[in-house]
Amino acid sequence: MAILNRVHLNGLRAVETVARLGSLSAAASELNVSASAVSQQVKRTEEQLGQALFERTAGGLVLTEFGTVFTARLGAGFRELAQAVALADEASECTLVVSVAPAFASKWLLPRLSRHFARHPNVLLRIDASVRIADLDRSDIDIAIRLGDGTWPGGRAELLLAQEVFPVCAPVIADKLKSIEDLALTCAITDERAMITWESWFEAAGVKPVTFLKGARFTDPMLCLESAIAGHGVMLGWQLLAADALADGRLVAPFGVRAQSGLGYWLVTSAAKTESRKVRDFKVWIREEIAATMAQFGSLTSAS
Repeated sequence: MAILNRVHLNGLRAVETVARLGSLSAAASELNVSASAVSQQVKRTEEQLGQALFERTAGGLVLTEFGTVFTARLGAGFRELAQAVALADEASECTLVVSVAPAFASKWLLPRLSRHFARHPNVLLRIDASVRIADLDRSDIDIAIRLGDGTWPGGRAELLLAQEVFPVCAPVIADKLKSIEDLALTCAITDERAMITWESWFEAAGVKPVTFLKGARFTDPMLCLESAIAGHGVMLGWQLLAADALADGRLVAPFGVRAQSGLGYWLVTSAAKTESRKVRDFKVWIREEIAATMAQFGSLTSAS
């Protein structure tokens, strides 16, 4: 395609537009430039080609015989280019980008994504797993799932699930816990970056806080969960983090007491952007999945 190097693309675009629309003024309007600029680009292209494409008449530009053949091929080429660019738009329209914390993605969202794929086979999901607060106005992220109080400047937030906290541990640990006071005989598994504390749970349980034995400390809730599953002690968990481990018996909620944390999971979209169909469909789907999880979770914790 080295032959194309001798002709400027903008000039070819001007020629194609004039030939298709029939006048310099119409071409100028579509290209958002002046008519004189279009005329100069057409003349420059003719010089680069060494062939006249238009005859200048009192009624305007008229295609020459060569120009008729040339612009027919040129038009087909630009239509192909337009379709190629449209592929990128189509891919963007069919890709849903979800920003979510790694713990939420790994322990709850990922095991359920196959049902979203089945319901919306034409939508490609891209998970942006990060604890950073994404700029929804200036990024390709369509929707974020955030943990907090629902206040994010520039964001449109809808509560997905209020976060409740409660102790969880492996069955071998739970067997030794006959009362809440017995927690003093166990190790506490601590997430050093957690936004929740044990005090709120002890208050909800109506008992004084106990002093735990010293246990493992992590900076990631997923590691805390795996430590609890391994039987290293008791951690303060919440519904979506612990739901699947409770369902398959790897964890137990020994006391059946849940405390409101004052936080929640929120669906957040840009207030400056119109929500697309794929975002609305995702919201419907994830709310259904949350409802199913909580129905199962309620039966598990009430039986503990």
